[in-house]
Amino acid sequence: MSQVEALRPLRYRTIWISDVHLGFRGCQAEFLLDFLRATACRQLYLVGDIIDMWALRKGLYWPDAHNQVVQAVLEKARNGTQVTYVPGNHDELLRGHLGAEFAGVAICDELVHTTVDGRRLLVLHGDKFDQVVQNGRWLAMLGATLYDTVLAISQPVHRIRRRLGLRYWSLAAFLKHKVKNAVNYIGNFEQAVAAEAQRHQVDGMVCGHIHHAEMREIEGVNYCNCGDWVESCTALVEHHNGRMELLRWTEIREVLGRNDNIAPQPLAEAA
Repeated sequence: MSQVEALRPLRYRTIWISDVHLGFRGCQAEFLLDFLRATACRQLYLVGDIIDMWALRKGLYWPDAHNQVVQAVLEKARNGTQVTYVPGNHDELLRGHLGAEFAGVAICDELVHTTVDGRRLLVLHGDKFDQVVQNGRWLAMLGATLYDTVLAISQPVHRIRRRLGLRYWSLAAFLKHKVKNAVNYIGNFEQAVAAEAQRHQVDGMVCGHIHHAEMREIEGVNYCNCGDWVESCTALVEHHNGRMELLRWTEIREVLGRNDNIAPQPLAEAA
C-alpha cells in the first residue's frame, strides 16, 4: 500500500466504539486517537464507559492524549457526523442527561439503528444484563480493582514485547479467555443480550461492557459487541453496503502502513 493510500481516511457508514475508559491509566488513548483520525463516518455511536468516572473518583488522571480523543470526537460532530453517546455503568452520571445534546453529541439510553440494508439493531451498553453490576455494586467495584491489578501486571509484558518489536498483546484479555468462569460469564451475557433483542423484535444488538469483541449469530439474532480500548482496541463498523465488520485496530494499522510505534499506556510509568 502506498503512503498516499495509507493517509486516506477509511470511510464507513457507521462506527461503534465502547469501553474507552478515559481517565483510567490502562486506556489505550493513543491507539484510539490514531483510529479516529484515520476514519470517517456518517454516524458514530459511543456505546458506554467512554469516560471512566469510577477511576476518576480515585484520583485525577487525564493526560493530553485523553483530551485529544475528546477533541477528535467533537471535531467529527462539527464536521457533520451524527454522534450519539449511550452511557454505561462507569459513566452512568450521564444518564441524568438523557435526551440532551452537548456540542453536537446526543445523550441516549438506548436506540434502534437501521442499517442501509434494513436490519434493525438495538444499541445499548449492556450493563443492565450484568447481575453483578445491578445487584452487587460493591462486588463490581472489587472486580474493577482486581481488573486494574491484572492490567498493571501486564505492563512489563508490554514493554518486553515492544522492545522485541512484537505487536500489541493483552495479558488481561488472554487470561479472561482462559479462565472458565470468565468464559461462562461471557456466554451467559451474550445469551441475555440475544434474548433482549428478541423481546424488542429487532434483528440484532450492538453492545459493549464485557470487553470482549464478538460478532456472531445467536438464536437468529445478530449479536455484535464492539469490544474496548483497554485490552483489544476494537471497533464495530457498518460499510456503505450494510456489511458489518469488527476492526482490530492494532492489526489493521500495520496493514495500512501506520507503523509509527505507539506504546501501550504503562500503568507504573504514568504520571
